Amino acid sequence: MSSVIELIEASATRLADAGVAFGHGTANAFDEAAWLVLWQLRLPIDDLDTVADLPVSPADAARVDALLTTRIDTRKPAAYLTKEAWLQGVPFYVDERTIVPRSFIAELLADGGIDHWLGAWTQRVLDLCTGNGSLAVLAAMTYPDVEVTGADISRTALEVAAINVTRHQLDSRVTLCESDGLDALPGPWDLILCNPPYVNAASMAALPAEYLAEPELALAGGDDGMDFVRGLLRDAPAVMSERAVLVLEIGNERDYFEAAFPWLAQEAIWLETSAGEDQVLLLTREALARDHA
Repeated sequence: MSSVIELIEASATRLADAGVAFGHGTANAFDEAAWLVLWQLRLPIDDLDTVADLPVSPADAARVDALLTTRIDTRKPAAYLTKEAWLQGVPFYVDERTIVPRSFIAELLADGGIDHWLGAWTQRVLDLCTGNGSLAVLAAMTYPDVEVTGADISRTALEVAAINVTRHQLDSRVTLCESDGLDALPGPWDLILCNPPYVNAASMAALPAEYLAEPELALAGGDDGMDFVRGLLRDAPAVMSERAVLVLEIGNERDYFEAAFPWLAQEAIWLETSAGEDQVLLLTREALARDHA
């Protein structure tokens, strides 16, 4: 009879040997194996040390083996198998109707990385491209006095977001809205959070199967990844309050962003996250309006 840690180590080897791709909540085979093993055994996923030496029955080991087989054969992200993803220690329901939440904006909410640009005037917050609603929920948790709207073009994604808003008892403070960009969102907004589709065409063509299992609508940003961002930066000033800011995630596309919007290169404030200082940027309404003057 193997222990929990032995089963995790064996599972990690199996995942690595199978060549699965990570990036949907874990960054390596061991962490992913720990997540899947602990979830399948109904053990706390955030306290491995406490349960590492517990024995695992042959029946439970077989259940873990079956889950690993599904992960390898389907190449679905683990979160689609467990129906759960975590951001900043907060659990969220997720399924194939939305991408697996992994925005670095969640870090900035948790550590106060954007608080310098906020104040008493920050009352209306928009999470655009909300997906499963995780950033909208985290924003409402972080700033208990604000009203939050989560918006998405995908009606089915909003169905998932509604599950999470209710799960965290935020129905009275988080409103969900179907909108193509900012079309149905007149504001005025004091803070806009946006993790849009920004993957460029060449990167889309090279994505591992795990990413292709996610809705393409939430990933693909056109040839240079900036199609959605162009419309957003054009339309945002008109729906932002005077002291509002836009926090925009663009992943590894900084070069494309600066090529598409060279006049904003000096205006953008790049925010530090665990992935570095070129994944998320902040723009004031003043900067955006100056561009559109």
